[in-house]
Order: sequence, then C-alpha cells, then structure tokens
Amino acid sequence: MPGENLSREEARERAAILSVERYDVALDVRSAVGPAAEGEPRTFRSTTVIDFRCARPGASTFADLIAPSVTSVRLNGRELDPAAVFDGARIALDGLAERNTLVVDARCAFSRTGEGLHRFEDPEDGEVYLYTQYEPADSRRVFANFEQPDLKAPFSFRVTAPEGWTVLSNGAADGDPTPAEGGGATTAFVPTQPISTYITAVVAGPYHVEHDHYARTHPDGAVLDIPLSALCRRSLARHFDADAIFDVTKRGLDFFHENFDYPYPFGKYDQAFVPEYNLGAMENPGCVTFREEYVFRGKVTRTSYEHRANVILHEMAHMWFGDLVTMRWWDDLWLKESFADFMGAFAQVEATEFTEGWITFANRRKAWAYRADQLPSTHPVVADIPDLEAAKLNFDGITYSKGASVLKQLVAYVGREAFLEAARRYFKRNAYGNTTLADLLSVLAETSGRDMAAWSAAWLETAGVNSLTPQVVCDAQDRITELSVAQTADGSQPRLRPHRVAVGLYRRTPDGTLERYARAEADVAGPSTTVAELAGQPRPDLVLVNDDDLTYAKTRFDEVSLATLRERLGDLADPLARALAWSAVWNLTRDALMPARDYLDLVLRFAGQESDIGVLQTLHLQARTALVHYVAPDARQEAGAALSEGALHELRLAEPGSGHQLAWARFFAAVSSSAADLQLLQGLLDGSAKIDGLDVDQELRWTFLESLTAEGVAGADVIAAERARDDTASGNRHEVRCLAARPDPEVKAAAWASVVESDALSNALVEATIAGFSQPGQRDLGEPYVAPYFAAIERVWAERSIEIAMDVVRGLYPSLQQGSLVLAATDEWLSERSEAAPALRRLVLEGRDDLARAVRAQECDARR
Repeated sequence: MPGENLSREEARERAAILSVERYDVALDVRSAVGPAAEGEPRTFRSTTVIDFRCARPGASTFADLIAPSVTSVRLNGRELDPAAVFDGARIALDGLAERNTLVVDARCAFSRTGEGLHRFEDPEDGEVYLYTQYEPADSRRVFANFEQPDLKAPFSFRVTAPEGWTVLSNGAADGDPTPAEGGGATTAFVPTQPISTYITAVVAGPYHVEHDHYARTHPDGAVLDIPLSALCRRSLARHFDADAIFDVTKRGLDFFHENFDYPYPFGKYDQAFVPEYNLGAMENPGCVTFREEYVFRGKVTRTSYEHRANVILHEMAHMWFGDLVTMRWWDDLWLKESFADFMGAFAQVEATEFTEGWITFANRRKAWAYRADQLPSTHPVVADIPDLEAAKLNFDGITYSKGASVLKQLVAYVGREAFLEAARRYFKRNAYGNTTLADLLSVLAETSGRDMAAWSAAWLETAGVNSLTPQVVCDAQDRITELSVAQTADGSQPRLRPHRVAVGLYRRTPDGTLERYARAEADVAGPSTTVAELAGQPRPDLVLVNDDDLTYAKTRFDEVSLATLRERLGDLADPLARALAWSAVWNLTRDALMPARDYLDLVLRFAGQESDIGVLQTLHLQARTALVHYVAPDARQEAGAALSEGALHELRLAEPGSGHQLAWARFFAAVSSSAADLQLLQGLLDGSAKIDGLDVDQELRWTFLESLTAEGVAGADVIAAERARDDTASGNRHEVRCLAARPDPEVKAAAWASVVESDALSNALVEATIAGFSQPGQRDLGEPYVAPYFAAIERVWAERSIEIAMDVVRGLYPSLQQGSLVLAATDEWLSERSEAAPALRRLVLEGRDDLARAVRAQECDARR
C-alpha cells in the first residue's frame, strides 16, 4: 500500500517539526464476539485524540493509520473529508498550528496474522482472545498515530469489551470497569509514562489470571511495590506453572535493581501468554506478551525451562534498554536487542538456577549469529535501515546474538563495573528519551577510560566474522617454543579486529579425560599474535583459542588439536569447553572444511556422553541439518540409517524418565525412515511397544505421528483420530502440519494453494502448513513447485502482510531440490527482478546463499 513503508528520511523530517504531548485512545472490541458480516473483515471502533505541537506553524505532515475505513477526521476543530485525506495508510494534515488536536474515528480490522490486534477463537471452548503486537510499526493498525520510535508521549487507553473479560494495557486500571451502553464494560487506564507507539499494548479476553507482587526497600527506606500477574487462556490453565514464572520474575527484578540502580519505572508487571504469537515475546512496558508455547502441555527438557527463563529476563531487561531509553530510529535497534540478549543471559546465570546459561549462549545463540554474519545480507551491528521493511528483517542473528556476543567481549575489555556504571549513567541521562550509538559510547568512554570510537568502528560498524587458528611450535623436549594465533576474515569486506581471548591448553589425564592445564589471556590483533605467556608449557593435545568464549569469532584448530577432537571430543571435562568444541566442528562442517559424515560420526560417537541437555538438543538439530542439506546425495540414505540406528541405541541407553531420554526420542522420530523404525514409532503410539520410562504424552504423540504421516504410514483417518483426542488449539496446528506432510501430490497442491493463493489461514496455520509441506524425504514432490515459487513471490509480497509474506518466501524456498537447478532459477529471478522490493530480494538472496553453502558442503562430503 502506498505510504505504508515509512522511510527514515520521512521520520526524520516529521520529528523535526512535531512533538507529541499525549494520546487518548478508545477501543470498542465488543465486535470480537458474535457473527461477522459476510464477506467483510471483522472490525472494531477506534477513536484517537492526539495533542501535539508543531515547530513550524503552517507546515504539513501526516498521521499513520491502516484501516478498512475512516468515519471522521477533525484537526483543530476543522472537519476533514476522510475520502480526501486518508489513502489507506496515511492521513494528510495540512495547515498545522503551533498547538494541535487531531481526532480520528475509524473502523480498524482485527488481525489473523499476529500484526495489530490479533483475534483468536479457542477451538476447545469457543472463547475469543485478543492481544496486540506492533513492533516495528503495527500500532497504526489499531489506532491513528505518529508511528516512529522518537515521537514518544503518554498514552491513556479506554477499552470497551464484553462483560466479564479481563482487559489489560500498559498502565494500571483507573478504577473498576464501568457498564457500557449496549452491554459490556469499559476499562480506563491511567496515563503511561512517555513511551513509543510500538510498545503500547492491549490484552483482552476471558484469560485465566494469577497474581503475586514484588516488594523492594530502597536505601532511603522507600518501598517499591510492583503488582505482578501472569495469564493464559482458560483452556491452558491446567498446564500453567505461574509460580515458576513469578520466581524467575522476582529474581530478575532483584538482579536488575541491584545492577542498574534505577527503579522499575512502569508500575505493574503483567505477563500474558497468548495464542498464535509470531515472536518469542514483546517488551510492552507493564504488559509483556509471550507466545503461549512457553506454557508447556507435556514433558519438556530442562532446556525449555531455561529458554523460557531467558526470554522472561530478556524482556525484563528491555524495561530499561528499549522502553525507558529507546533508539531514535531502527538503525540503532541493537541498542535494545543486543543489550537485552546479553543481559538476559547475564541475569539468568547470576540470579536463577540456570547457571549453565553461558554454555547455551556459546553453543546455540552464537550459532545463529555466525550463520547470519556469513549471509550476503550481513550488516554491521549498527545497521543502515532506510525504511520499515528493512527494519522488519533486521530482527536477526546479528542484531540479537552477534550484538550480545560483542557486548560480552566488551565486558571483558572494559570490566564489569565500568560496563554497569555506564548503563546506570545512560538510564539517568536519557530516561524517557531517545538515543543513538554516540550516546552510549560517550558514557562507556567516561566509565572505562578506553577509546570507544576505535572499538565501535571495529565491532559495531563493520560486518563479518573472523576465524582464529592456533599455530604451535614445540622443541625436541615437547615444550612450546612459540604459540601464535592467526586471524583471517571472510566475506566481501574482510576486516581483522582486536579480540580479547583466552587460550587454553588441554591434555589427556590418566583417567582418560581432557583437562586444561594452562590458560593465558591475550589481545589478538592483526594477522598473527604471539601468546608469549604460554612458551615453555608442555606440548598440548588440544589448543582452544577462544576458551571461556570471551570473543566473537569462529574457532579453528591446528592438525594435532583437530585429530584429538576426532578421537576424544566427548572426553573434554569442562562443559563450556566441550560446547565450544562442538560449535567449532559445526562451523567447519558448514564451511565445507569437514565432511558432513565426519560431523555425523562425531555426533554418533560422542553425543551420548553429552551431559548438558541444551547442547545435546542443539547437536540433534545440527545433525539433522547436516543429513538433510550437507551429506552428499548418494550417501544420504546410508547416513540416515546410521543416524537413526545410533539415535535408537542412545534412546534405549538413556536414563528412564530423563530429559536426555526425551531428547533422543524426539531425535529418533525426526530421522526414522526404515520399516523397523516406523513400526516402533507406531507401537509407541498405540501402546504395543514400550521404552522404560518414556511417557508418550500428547505432544510426543504428535511428534511420532508427523514422522509416520510423512513416510506414508499414517493417513488422514489416523490424523483425525488423534485430533479427536486433542481437540485444542495445539492439536489443530499439529493436525494441519501432519495433513500437509502426507506424501501425495494432491495434498501438496492443496497445501500450496492454501498459503500462496489464499489468505484464509491464520499466521499459526500458515506456519504449520509450510512446515508440513516441506519434507526432506519428499524431494520429488517439491520439484514441481520451483517455477511456481518464483512466479508467485512478488505477488505474495505485494498482497499479504509482511509477516505472512516473510513466512511464505522463506518457508517455501525450494532448498530441498536439485541445487544447481534451483541456484540457476534463483539467479535468473534476481537478474530479472532488480526492481523488486529490497526486503524481498534480501530473503531470496539468503535462501540462495544457504543452498549454495549446502552444495559446497555436499561436494566436500562426496570427496570424503
């Protein structure tokens, strides 16, 4: 839609003349229940009053609103013709005064894509639930506003909803709900502090709510009391472990108050677990929203609880980094996301039971960053974001995990206390304001005494990842005479960077483990750096050049170290060192420096020894990726059989009832394909087979059933029977995924049409359909969709919301088809569509790069 993709320059021009004093927003969502008009979008009434100033009286500007219709627009008492001033995305405002009042009465549409005000009807009990999700710019789908982060203002919300509904917003309720004319009740909320439009929020519906509170006494004797609530759909209440959520919440509030020295500024703290959520969570101040999959319906491993705790703390860190102090424009998105990613892990390790958080960070989060930083779309942590579409795509592994990794290195560089003192000053100086990179660097320079400009230029303002390789020279007495670290850089703009690293030396002990016997920290700079402190040490069996994971770089090995890992990786006693070794060999595999079957051999021999369940589950994901994408095609069947045999062996060996047993069961299902494997899965489903301690609960049943349907063993009747025993929202998603997974050309045609040719499915069901459509064992069934994919994606991008369009373009890219043919088709599309939307071209380029990497890895594996 013209005007929907706000540019950075437009935002800068608008901010130069406008300052917003307040918003008063009234939403009537009673239309969420009951029948909808035939053939029309289901809508609600949205009335907005905006008081704002203009620095240049007489100037023109625009307000943002995406809505099916506008009833009236009034500027400073003057009625404007909606047909003349509203184009579907913007409201033109001419002849501004110094002080202005804009009143907009509109009919806005409920969302089924997770963008704006999302409406969900629970198939289990028919109840309707609403929640908002806006980042980066979807509040304009709910009320008229100036949709950019640097035009902050206080917001007052009034929501009229059906009788008996729970209604929440950013601020506390201002008294009890009052009866509304025509039924229902209106809840008014106290004005917020000045915040950006994208973090305003409304949650409404018959939610199950649990309450608690947090209290803290300040040094001056004042008591900070924060009301807490946690909520989910009523049909999920029996699974809701609110006490565990409150425990992490209170520990996080303790940690951040102790380290930030700035009281939580937003009054209450609600945490709503909502259905069909596109993200992990969103940091709306006072009203945080989470995907309801964090309410666990069945048995999960410790990793799931660890991850949930991390997300809770990540969002809590945003109350300071992002909500209290907000980036001026999306170029500096990292100012909130990198910090929240780092502080979430930091708080988790220091304040909760999940002290293994840095291991997960090193093994899983950084893998996301390393992948993103090697794509053709890689960008500096401080990115160039010309418009909103570009902003949407930059919620990626660089903005989150590379940025967090760089901050972890920064703490090692300047010291923990200097870093935290910089944060304290940053909050106090910029509270309720907007900042850029320069504002942060200035306080870091103050507290550390370091040259932050040089650090920023190396780490925040350039793209790409370095590789560090040890080079060891020993004398005739097997003593090190010189140990140096070689640094290289990949990519189109290679750059060497300063790294603060720990170099660890490891050797075999009499009991068979690999233990560290020497460690030295060094500042690596340039192509080669000598670590003089390690001269004279006995010859190591293994050199780990980024021991303790202080820096952001790919770890490589000398020949002796790599040979040691091939034989003894599982013998590394320290879990973080082991995780770093696993990460390194995975990067070698992705970079076509280690044959994929060699990596799978390491998994088969050593994953069963892995004590950290999070690392184990990451190995399972990576092993399956290697099998599907990186193993030479001619060897794929044999490698898959070996992997499934190994998975079943470890499943039977795992401690009954343990998280490791559950992880191996899920992995076995993911790689099973032989008749014997599928017969066992069928037996576990119908109860004719047992594995001691393995509880085949509803979620695990669906996992087994998807494998059976993808292999053609179970059909629509079995799927329908399973849905009958699980008539829930989760059951609905699993059913749709399993139905689309069946190996039948007509099934694939119907699945394709439902997401590419129709917009009838909700975001969650689009995701489920795509996941079922693309099956590694059905490559022949996907071949007919290569040409239709490239023919459809521009239309999909133009017609669908960006969230759905991203799902379709990414999820249906034909990465499972014959590599050279798809690469040629991709290159043809890119050459012929130079004028396509940059964000769309970026997604296609990323798909191409992943496939080209897979082809290189397959060629490496074929030479094995």
